[in-house]
Amino acid sequence: MIYFDNSATTQALPEVLDTYRAVSDQFWGNPSSLHNFGESAWHLLEQSRAQIAKLLNVMPSEILFTSGGTEGDNWVVKGTAIEKRSFGKHLITTAIEHPAIQNSMEQLEQLGFDITYLPVDAHGQISVADLKAAIRPDTILVSVMAVNNEVGSIQPLKEVAEVLQDYPKIHFHIDAVQGIGKGIQSLIFNGRVDFVTFSGHKFHAPRGIGFIYAKQGRKIAPLLTGGGQERNLRSGTENLPAIAAMAKALRILLAKEAQSNAKEREIKQVISEHIKSFEHVTIFSEDTARFAPHILCFAIVGVRGETIVHAFEQHDIYISTTSACSSKKHLASSTLKAMNVAENVATSAVRVSLGDQNTVEEAHKFNQVFDQLYDEFRKITK
Repeated sequence: MIYFDNSATTQALPEVLDTYRAVSDQFWGNPSSLHNFGESAWHLLEQSRAQIAKLLNVMPSEILFTSGGTEGDNWVVKGTAIEKRSFGKHLITTAIEHPAIQNSMEQLEQLGFDITYLPVDAHGQISVADLKAAIRPDTILVSVMAVNNEVGSIQPLKEVAEVLQDYPKIHFHIDAVQGIGKGIQSLIFNGRVDFVTFSGHKFHAPRGIGFIYAKQGRKIAPLLTGGGQERNLRSGTENLPAIAAMAKALRILLAKEAQSNAKEREIKQVISEHIKSFEHVTIFSEDTARFAPHILCFAIVGVRGETIVHAFEQHDIYISTTSACSSKKHLASSTLKAMNVAENVATSAVRVSLGDQNTVEEAHKFNQVFDQLYDEFRKITK
């Protein structure tokens, strides 16, 4: 099997699963309990928090655990809206955000908030000039995705941060679900950012666990109320086995980040250089610093994306249409639409998303299968 769908989810590493099992077996007390068994669980919880904070060069108190990227995005957007509603009801985001952001913004619109969606250019990037023009006296949040999950474009996070230096009361949120471990930590933790969202299953941790970075001093309203866990900001008994496993997965990820990024970019280049010579192929993910190393989005124009996905699946190669969250809806890519790609081209788009476990040999195998399928598709579409 060749698994090229790592942006949808990654396989949990064996050593990460070992940690999950060990904690499940030995630390199954409730961290909120007063007895020693609960205290042991609480200490492990805080050790995991401290480890994640150290890896990201932030304070342990700035790490808050969630169930994943969707909850984190919802929390920052809606929590900011609730907390700062007396100061303003205007939020800014981009036209190519993950549905967790986009749908949260749409919900807020129904509640009377005003949302500005910044357009993107042909490379999937926003204009800093557009951001400057969109800021109003009642703006309370700017939310920008670090790496687009469909085409891999990296937003100008440094430039956005520089603009927001002049607006210290506006919350600045980065969705870094696709950006962690991709060599852009200095862009994400830029000194001005207030909130950052992460999801464990994108870097070989179990599903159903994630965290947000929340800068000390920035206030956000809780979405989940109850027992008062996570400093009374996110109630619910902590998923300690998954938290400890996620801390280990993050340590492994960042320890080999540079090596993994180089390999992913090499694999991406091997595939991109091969397929770009075909007449009916359009590539949306450039092999430049403006794009993440692990995502390659392309289209075989005239062939629907789901048809391409299933054709590769017959050869035990697993890719996806542009976004796993909406792939079963058979919709054109929202990102490509925002990039003004024609609908007949956008509906042909598929995504190859790489991980540190992939190899150049797999890329060559992909190219061989691509040649065979391209010939078959041309016969059908003539």
